[in-house]
Amino acid sequence: MTVGIDSRWFRRYGAAAGLRRRLLVLPHAGGSASFFHAWGSAFSSDTEVLVARYPGRQDRLDESGAGSMEALADEVTAALLPFLDVPLEIFGHSMGASLGYELALRLESRHLVVPRALHVSSRKAPHRLTPRPLHLAGDDALIAEVRRLGGTDSALLDDPDLRELVLPALRADFTIVGTYGPRRPVPVGCPVHAYVGDTDPAITEDDMAAWSDVAPRGFTLRVLPGGHFYLVEQRDELIRALSRPPAGTR
Repeated sequence: MTVGIDSRWFRRYGAAAGLRRRLLVLPHAGGSASFFHAWGSAFSSDTEVLVARYPGRQDRLDESGAGSMEALADEVTAALLPFLDVPLEIFGHSMGASLGYELALRLESRHLVVPRALHVSSRKAPHRLTPRPLHLAGDDALIAEVRRLGGTDSALLDDPDLRELVLPALRADFTIVGTYGPRRPVPVGCPVHAYVGDTDPAITEDDMAAWSDVAPRGFTLRVLPGGHFYLVEQRDELIRALSRPPAGTR
């Protein structure tokens, strides 16, 4: 696995030569680039994987969160501009799916760049969102929600010192999620591919099917075994799906 020079916003993996596409991976609320570390060596040699590094965690621990989905999307869009020399696909899980949608809209409207595909995972379509004000609740409520959904190492939540390190990022991300309400379903200019676990406690198959309303260029839905973090157990199957060229491309 080749690791490229990192930008502040992205961890880069693979494709030092022969680059033909980039896959941008956008983590969930409370998530970090390290959650997707194994993805860096999972794709063909012509694919560079960019995993977003959100503020407030790991080597950006001393930075404050963006505060809103719009602010985060603006910053990530600006950081992406040097990486648009080859076709780009976007994969976002949970909060990252909404962020990916906002990125696709900004890239097209502001920079005339249409991603090759938008992949959305375990998140309601923009006009189906029902935000919960968990960011206004106490720490125990935040931790209970994280435990309900899974995906975060319980050791981080059980150890008081580690919990104090991760809670600011969790609260910042839940603020982004909790203030990003339902909005008009503005179509994107690329195909949309949706994925969800069949036992997800928060997102239904119908929720994911509603992404078709913003996908006039084509839509698919895959239901895979598992819960909100089905992508851990179903990593290989998901990687295979993300490795297939979107319809109409080579």
